[in-house]
Formats: sequence, C-alpha cells, structure tokens
Amino acid sequence: MGMQSKYLWMNGELVEFEKATVHFLTPALHYGVGVFEGIRSYATDQGQGVFRLREHIQRLVNSTKVLGFRDFPYTVEELMGAVRKTVAVNEFEECYIRPLAYLTDGGWNLTVDAGNLGVGIAVWEWNNYLGEEALEMGIRANITSFTRHHPNVMMTKAKITGNYANSVLAKTESLRFGFEEAIMLDPQGYVAECTGENLFLVRDGVIITPQTAPVLEGITRDTVITLASDLGYEVIETPVSRDQLYIADEVFVCGTAAECIALREIDFRVIGEGKMGPVARAVQKEFQAVIRGRHARSNEWLDYVKEPALAA
Repeated sequence: MGMQSKYLWMNGELVEFEKATVHFLTPALHYGVGVFEGIRSYATDQGQGVFRLREHIQRLVNSTKVLGFRDFPYTVEELMGAVRKTVAVNEFEECYIRPLAYLTDGGWNLTVDAGNLGVGIAVWEWNNYLGEEALEMGIRANITSFTRHHPNVMMTKAKITGNYANSVLAKTESLRFGFEEAIMLDPQGYVAECTGENLFLVRDGVIITPQTAPVLEGITRDTVITLASDLGYEVIETPVSRDQLYIADEVFVCGTAAECIALREIDFRVIGEGKMGPVARAVQKEFQAVIRGRHARSNEWLDYVKEPALAA
C-alpha cells in the first residue's frame, strides 16, 4: 500500500510530502498520546464525496477531550475545510483520509497539561482494507487470545493511538495462525469487536450487534444500523457470546477501511453457507450505493469536494 501524496496538511498549512515530519523526541511517538480518524472519500457523479466528514471530525475532537486535552486549536468547521483542501489538492480519484492530533512537546512527566497539540491530515490512495475479493467471498476469522481493552483502562470511545497496540497484537496473532481477521472478546468474555471493525450477526432475519459499552462507537456501524433499519430489518444491541457467532446464519463486520464484509468462517467453523448471506449482501448493496452518491441518504452523508485548488 503506497501512502505517497503531493501534500499533507499540518498545523494550518499544506506541506510537501517529504517535509511532513515530526522530531524523534515527539512525546506522542514514545507514549502513544494522540488520537486519529479514518475517513474515506469516494468518486461520485458529483465529484469526490467524503463520507460522514462532520461526524468523523467531531469524534476526533471528542477523542482529544476523552484523552484529557482541555483545548483544541481548531473548530470542526476549520478541520472539515482542511480535509476538503487536502483531498482536492492531491487530486486522487478516491482516497483514504487520516487526521491525527498528537502531543507535540512537553508531556515527559506523563501529563497532557504540559504539552501542545499538533494536528495533521494525510490522504493516500487505498483500496479495500481486507482485499477486493473479500467484498464478495467474505473472510476467515478467529477469536484472539488478546482481550479488548476494559473501558475504564483505555477509554474505548476514543480513537487513541496507543489503544491500537491491542489490535496489532491480536491481528498479528491471527494472521500468523492463517486467518484474515481477529475477533476480540471484552473483559467479561462477551464478543466486543474486531481489530478495526464492528461486528454483527444474523439469526432468523434479525440483526444482532454487541452493545457499545466495551467498543468504539463506529460511524460505519451507525451507518449500517440506519441502512438496515431502512430496509426493514430489526436491529438489536445486546451482549453476544462467542458460541452465538458459531451458530449464526450470518456474521459480518464493518468499518471505514473494511467497509462491509462477511465472515465466512470463525474458529474453523463455517458460518451459514460459508459465504456472504442475503442480509449482509442487502446491507452491503445499500452501503455501496450511499458512498457512491446513488442513495437517498447520500446527500445527507457525503461532503462533496469540488475545488482542486492550492489556495487557502
């Protein structure tokens, strides 16, 4: 995956790719004190459309508050404008967008109060996170030996950079075992989420998903729940045990990077018919329509980028 681009936005200005650097002694690098977002911009008939931009930027600001920062140097509107500018100036047909707010200096006494907050935005071309074939065939997953963070230990509602060491441990283990994704249990032993996706299962036409207490409140998760409800499906949020996954008619996951993907096998147990089922396919079809600007909710959720200009 190449992450090269023409420009990044850093602390209020566009910077050439090669010059977008931070110092080795940046405390965020040492202590994981930063927050980020993952956003996608898609090609539509009306130009590039950034999917649910406002919600993502608001969650970025919220994450800094959860992490303990008292002041954020930009408004949501300013950062939305910075995202549009960065997308436009790089002129990709489609791209992944990575805003990052991080502790730039101070903080060596293990407090955010002694340091300043830097903010950057990168964009790059990125196809489906789990592979294009996964959109049709689904993927294999296992229950990892690593537990999802306790919500009073690592603040699961914020996309804190340091939190993702947990996901790296789990995903690395699963890949080495020959799977493509890891499913994490919460500290009580119930199903939480995957390393970068929220999880759903289907039984008798009803969609079930874990409650939000131990998991990230995914924006794509909210999208899927809304689209599924629009289609007439009942969606229930309730604790889910791992054995409920094994006997589900379907299991699927969603996230900004992965989009909407079925799990065809979990812990060497075939799920349903071993391929994407009808409910997941219906939701995936709606999701693809909305991100491409061909859905009744597209104008509600897409922020169109039309100015390929370098100007501020």
